[in-house]
Amino acid sequence: MAIGSAGAQSPPVPPRDTTAFVDVNVLSMDREGTLHHQTVVVVDGVVVAIGRSVAVPDGARIVDGRGSAWLLPGLADMHNHVHRQQDLELQLALGVTTTLHMGEAPHHFVGRTRAAIEAGERAGPRTLVALAVDGSPRYGHLVVADADDARAAVRIARSNGYGFIKVYNTLPAAAFAALAAEAGEQGIGLVGHGVADVGLHAQLEAGQSLVAHAEEFFYTFFPIPAGEDPNAAPDEDRIALAVDLLRRHGAAVVADLVTYETIARQWGRPDVVEAFLRSPESRYLHPELRVSWPLQGYARRSGSLEDRLRFLRRFVRAMHEAGVPLLSGTDAPDIPGLLPGYALHRNLAALVEAGLDPQAALATATRVPGEFVRRHRPELPVSGVVAEGARADLLLVAADPLADLAPLAAPLGVMADGRWYPREDLDARKRSILEAYARAAASAREAGSRQADATGITDRRLVLPDAIACAARSSCPGSWRTPAGRGR
Repeated sequence: MAIGSAGAQSPPVPPRDTTAFVDVNVLSMDREGTLHHQTVVVVDGVVVAIGRSVAVPDGARIVDGRGSAWLLPGLADMHNHVHRQQDLELQLALGVTTTLHMGEAPHHFVGRTRAAIEAGERAGPRTLVALAVDGSPRYGHLVVADADDARAAVRIARSNGYGFIKVYNTLPAAAFAALAAEAGEQGIGLVGHGVADVGLHAQLEAGQSLVAHAEEFFYTFFPIPAGEDPNAAPDEDRIALAVDLLRRHGAAVVADLVTYETIARQWGRPDVVEAFLRSPESRYLHPELRVSWPLQGYARRSGSLEDRLRFLRRFVRAMHEAGVPLLSGTDAPDIPGLLPGYALHRNLAALVEAGLDPQAALATATRVPGEFVRRHRPELPVSGVVAEGARADLLLVAADPLADLAPLAAPLGVMADGRWYPREDLDARKRSILEAYARAAASAREAGSRQADATGITDRRLVLPDAIACAARSSCPGSWRTPAGRGR
């Protein structure tokens, strides 16, 4: 469903003007502590100077922090499936300036939308993209049946601008081995799930640099717990073995606590999905997702994931304490309840609740993703920090985020690739999203009314096509027919 037309146009994309942030408190994320009353100068998308007595270039735009505003790196969501323009602008409005799309991005998004954002023709975060490959069509990914397919897939990925190959659950062992070898030769990062025929131990040995979900260790590393409960938590004594494996290979993990937490909340609970669709944030939910969210399979499952969720929190804290690189990710918007941008802020809060301090939680969405990107793309500027020579992805907030993470979700302004979006601009973009969705709902009601008049049906709700009707209502009951699985 294409949403967006005359009457809900977003503001134009701002130019890369020279900008000086004056009298700001800088949380640089590349060191402990805060630099107070600083001037930060940005030229052509790069931070060129930081200090108390830095000269402001003639003609520079001045953003005055008045000694109370805080400047820190823009945030990164390193596991999501966002490609719609409205969702991209929502992410930006909530401070997200880098994302890693983890599979099934439309070709026009990979080839054109990302280029338009880089060129300043569209607003949105910088987006890195992974090509998802699997051994069967069960989860809807590109099927790679053997080693020849695997080598071809890597070359095609590189030719089409993908920076990563995402391996999936049912990939054959021979295909995985060929993918790992070819990805190494082609300079493509290897990321993804635990592969049943290979196992995370062998995957990391072969060069996989990122595990796409912390919970993947449930499926292909930790032994299945004895007993009748299929959702029992593993033995906590096994955590040290997983941590040692990750440290030995320098592998990173997406610490997506918000993903498993959200699945656990709705496991066997259709009412929870309905609550998601009635929440204030759901105003920004794309109409297509009002259709697909209630059809997911989690709400019709039985049992409980709470024991596994508690285990996962302890596992994430143990990885952090051991120095394993942790990246924030969300899986938004594929999982019901995970709205682009908002989900990342919830993930940061969940990491603090799991035992990370606020600076460590923030590092999972700033410095650590920046280091991961540079590991695979060393030619790019440093990112995820406020430092001279770093990419100018910046977030200006009203209060110290180390005292309270909440101000991060209400930025005073966002700079993405040197382009400054003040709060009024971000608010206008959010309004344009709501206007577009309101027009979609009105169009659906009008179509239903015309059909009712033509057929003589008096209850006009009955004649709306399902997809349009859900866009016109605040919720979609659905029947939850889709199997849950691990298809994320």
